[in-house]
Amino acid sequence: MKAANFAYARAADVDHAIELLSRNGTAKLLGGSQSLGPMLNLRLARPSEVIDIAQIEDLRVVRAHGDAIEIGAAVTHAELEDGVHPPLVGHPVQDVAAGIAYRAIRTRGTIGGSLAHADPAADWVVSLAALGARVRLRSRSGERIVEADSLLLGAYTTVLAADELIVSVAVPVSTPTARWGYHKLCRKTGEFAEASAACFFDPSRNCARVVLGAVDGPPILLRSLAAHLGDGATQGLTREQVKTAVKQALPERDAIDLRLFAAALERALQQAGVTIHHQVQGARI
Repeated sequence: MKAANFAYARAADVDHAIELLSRNGTAKLLGGSQSLGPMLNLRLARPSEVIDIAQIEDLRVVRAHGDAIEIGAAVTHAELEDGVHPPLVGHPVQDVAAGIAYRAIRTRGTIGGSLAHADPAADWVVSLAALGARVRLRSRSGERIVEADSLLLGAYTTVLAADELIVSVAVPVSTPTARWGYHKLCRKTGEFAEASAACFFDPSRNCARVVLGAVDGPPILLRSLAAHLGDGATQGLTREQVKTAVKQALPERDAIDLRLFAAALERALQQAGVTIHHQVQGARI
């Protein structure tokens, strides 16, 4: 199957892209085309116009501002993986980018495009929520900042208005005290996750965040568990505490799903240095 007919326009800059969007309510933005391309070919998306924003210079830069690093929406996963931008070398986003799908997809796919597509199982959805990232949006009405964990309203649905686009994503600068973990479970390498979890702890910022991803809607913040660990739980957690936190967050899931999410969460926490204790007959070992 091939895409239905549509007009094509290449935006010269962000303002031009917004102008094109605002005059055509059914237009779609095109970044790396790794999500929109297949949807066009399957006719799941039938825009009257496709607006190419992949080469807009303002969307292709990475800048460090104080305690945050701003990543342009059209920066590709491969560029993040390869450390093309010095402020992000050794940053958690470099590890996340390296695990997205396949290399061929990473060379084209963009961080902004992934967020706008809003697949609940996507890597950036959960990892940026754990990092406490902020997404900068722009429209004819001006700019606004949205927390990454509030961007999704549901599967493939975001808070973006019809004439609004993602300009950049701001993530915290790495500090010596920061600890991070991200794990996903897939049927095979390169596929979207069946279950995922991410966590981020930085005592110097009084920050503790634990998130479940690959759920049916927006990522789920495990606030109680994060608060417990953020309060200096030096003894770590028991496996039962991990399972309980997952079950409370996903009460409608069956036992198999709960085991998958608990395994993903446990491994993410261990990556961040959290000790997970096993219990046998009430004794900790």
